[in-house]
Order: sequence, then structure tokens, then C-alpha cells
Amino acid sequence: MSLVLNCRVYTQYYTMSLLVWLSFCSLIGGAFSCEAYIKTNLLADRSVIVQMFEWKWADIATECENFLGPMKYGAVQTSPATENVIVRIGEERPWYERYQPISYKLTTRSGDEAAFLDMTTRCNKVGVRIYVDVVFNHMTGNHEESVGTGGSTANTSINSFPGVPYTDEHFHHPDCDMVDLDNATEVRVCQLSGLKDLNQTIPYVRQKIIDYLNNLIDLGAAGIRVDAAKHMYPDDLNEIYKSLHNLNTAHGFRKNSRPYIYQEVAKGGVVTYNDYKDMGDITEFTAGNEVSQFFSGLKPLKNLSSYGTEGLDMMPSENAVVFVDNHDTQRASGILSYKNETIYKAALAFLLANPYGQARITSSFSFTSFNQGPPANADETIKSPVIDATNNLCTETSGWVCEHRWSTVYRMVKFRNEVFKTQIANWWDNDSNQIAFSLGNKGFIAFNLEGSVMNTTLQTGLPVGTYCDIRSGEVQGTTCSGKTVAVSSTGQALITLAADELYLAIHVGTDSSLQTFL
Repeated sequence: MSLVLNCRVYTQYYTMSLLVWLSFCSLIGGAFSCEAYIKTNLLADRSVIVQMFEWKWADIATECENFLGPMKYGAVQTSPATENVIVRIGEERPWYERYQPISYKLTTRSGDEAAFLDMTTRCNKVGVRIYVDVVFNHMTGNHEESVGTGGSTANTSINSFPGVPYTDEHFHHPDCDMVDLDNATEVRVCQLSGLKDLNQTIPYVRQKIIDYLNNLIDLGAAGIRVDAAKHMYPDDLNEIYKSLHNLNTAHGFRKNSRPYIYQEVAKGGVVTYNDYKDMGDITEFTAGNEVSQFFSGLKPLKNLSSYGTEGLDMMPSENAVVFVDNHDTQRASGILSYKNETIYKAALAFLLANPYGQARITSSFSFTSFNQGPPANADETIKSPVIDATNNLCTETSGWVCEHRWSTVYRMVKFRNEVFKTQIANWWDNDSNQIAFSLGNKGFIAFNLEGSVMNTTLQTGLPVGTYCDIRSGEVQGTTCSGKTVAVSSTGQALITLAADELYLAIHVGTDSSLQTFL
């Protein structure tokens, strides 16, 4: 007899570095309810995802051990792990070939299945979860020669993919191109950018997808980011999600833990996040759009008081995965990225300080053209990042940007960890481009895009003491390498920012508070 496990999962944080989950379940029918998929599986003292775009599995494993774990990053979002068609444009292998699967074998330029397992094992051991970008809305589009990164071949003219295998009957018919976002059927059954659109309503197709996802879970993945979720029927996705395995306890997950699911649902047209929010979290592209506009000077910072609300057409916080940029948007106009380093750092600071949504940052490679793929050797293998021992950053000559290693970024990651689950209080603005707010009694941040000095006494909400500004420096022994902020017994402090400093952030954690040493 088939049973449905209908769960409401509640979280409670204790002072220990353990997340205790209390589940109250009732049995009624054949699937897990949506709430079960919204648990991120992050450790209690971690809160931020980093998208390690096009990194090799071996390099991610090393980075988990050497940097991400020690700096308390919560999870890595990897590039797709499934075999993709090899695409060449001149001498280049474009980044988007990773989003054109030819089979569900785990063989890509990032590594094979053994390397994937080694990565999940090593990252989980240091408390960094692995979320995989998964592509199953479609297979690759038409190519004169369709050969995959694992040697699989396909005849795209007749929709033949023997590496799965899929044949013509497993795709939506008749063939059509998706052009009208206001036609829900067209959005879900027609080809996105010429990519062969799978029919997930067919039980055989569903099972192949389920097997592929369960393989990732069994290998130690903690969750998935579902590419192009908007282009699939919610009922089909629900059937797939409810058939996923529990997380593998051999990787340290608690018994009966469910995979975290977040879904790519871009804005525009009649298909909205509301169709998908009950099955997992949703990528909130408006966050990056709005933050980019505010920090580019197109809107006054004072209006960020409505960030995360319906006033800016943003979904509820509990549904949202938020980011300034990702692999798609950083190649579009109007979105801040590493190419706008100074204001991008300030924008990231706001995103990470604000409690709205599940935060994700991007760690990317340097590019000068839209198609450009990751740094590669002459044999087309992906190059490994090279770390400069003098500053702990990735070298420019290696081709990797490694934003996650920027001191201002990882310090703000720790800031978010410290203030996690608090709410904004003591909002202040100068009716223009200076703003400040506290996060409960745990953190405080101020921004100055006015173009002139900010020198104002503000309520920080923090306990009395001296704090180290984590933008300009860090606690070193008993002192601060940057500027300090003195908070009075009433919680007030004089906040001074030069015209070019943009922001200041302090918190009660050991990385900012000097109380321990007074």
C-alpha cells in the first residue's frame, strides 16, 4: 500500500553548533509534502551558498578543505554534472555547453563520477554541502556532430540519444519554438533556444530523470538547483521530487533528511513562481536587478527600505534564493558583477546583510565575450585556479576571479552567519543615498553612496563596546587592522564613512567584536 508522508518541518537553533529539526508528521497517501524540500541541510552556523561556476570537482574539494570550510561557507552550487555535448565556436568551448546534456553519465570537463564522489565526501566532512545544477527540461539541440564529454553520441535530427537512451517518442510534439511567454502551454512544451524539449509526463522519461537525480543524492549531494523549472509542468516536477531518495547518511546527514530543492523560475509572462513555490525554493532574479540599480546610482538607496517586499515585486522571503549575479545575468547588461568591483562589493554586502531570502554568491572566471568558457589548457581541459600565497587570492593570470576569496566577501559571509534569523531594526536614511540598519542586537551596517563624507551618530542596536569594521579590516589578536567603532551604553555610535568607503559593517562575533579583549 502506498503512503504519503505529509510533514511540516520546524527548525530551532540552539547555542551548540547543531541544527535540531523537529518533525511533526501525519501519514496520508504516497509523497513527501513540499515543506520537506525547503530544508537547506546547512550546518547551523552557516547560511550562504557559493556558485563555483565551471570549477573542477577536484578543485572544489580542495577549496572546501582549505578555504570554504574554515570560512564557514554553507554550500557549493556546482555546474551541471551530466555529460554534455561538445560545442566549439572557432577555438572556444562556450560555457553554455554544460547546459546541453547528451546523457546522464557523470562525465564532464569538471570530472567523472569518482571525482564527484571524492568532492562530496571531502566537502561534507568539513561542513560544506554540495548542491548540483541539474538539467532535465531538455537535451542538447541540433548539431552536425553530436559527441559528448564522455564519448556518447546522438542523432539530434531524429531525437536519438542512445546514452540515456531517449528516442523521438520521449519528446514533446509537434516541434515548436518557445517565443510567447504569455502562452503557458508554449512555455512548457516548446523548445527553449532550440533545445530538444523532453516530455516529463511520460513515466519512462520521469524514471530516467529520477534515476539520474538519485545517483547524485546517493553520491553525497545535499540538494539540487533545477535549471529551467519554469519550462516544465509543476505536476511533473512534483512526481519527480517525491521519488527522490533521502540524503545519504554515510555522508553525515541525519536519517530521513530530504534534498534541498531550489528552482530557476525567471520573471516574465503568465508562468510565475506561484506555480512552483510549494515544491521548493525559487530563484528571485528581481533581487539582483534591484540591488544593481540601487548601487549603480539609478535609484536612491533610501528606497531599499522596501527591498524584499511586494513593492518591488519580490516574492516572500521564505521562497526566495537571492543573488546579485549568476552565470547568466553577469553576461547581461545592467547587472553588477566582478567587472564593477568596488560597487559590486557594496551590493554584495547589502545582499548578505539583509535577511531576505537564501543568499547565494557567485565565484566566476574572467571573460571578455559572451560565449567564453572557463580557463582551459591546450587539450581543452579546465585549468585549476592558482592561489597567490601573499594575498590568498586567485591570480589574474590563472583566469579565475574567485570572488568568494575577497576579504570583504568572506567577512560578510561571516556577518550573515552571525546575524542569521534576526530582522532589520533601527532603519535610518538621509532621504537620499546614505542608509543604515541593525540586525537585531547582533549586527549593524551603514552605506554611503552620497559622494561626500558621512558623519552621523546612529543607533546600532549593539551592546556597549568597541567593534572592528569588517570592510576595512579584521580582528588581529587584541586589535583591529581597520577602523573601529565605539558603541555607547545606549547603543549609539558615531558612524564615519569617507566618500569612497561606501559601507561599514560590525557585529558581535569574534571576527568583529573587541569586547573579549577589553
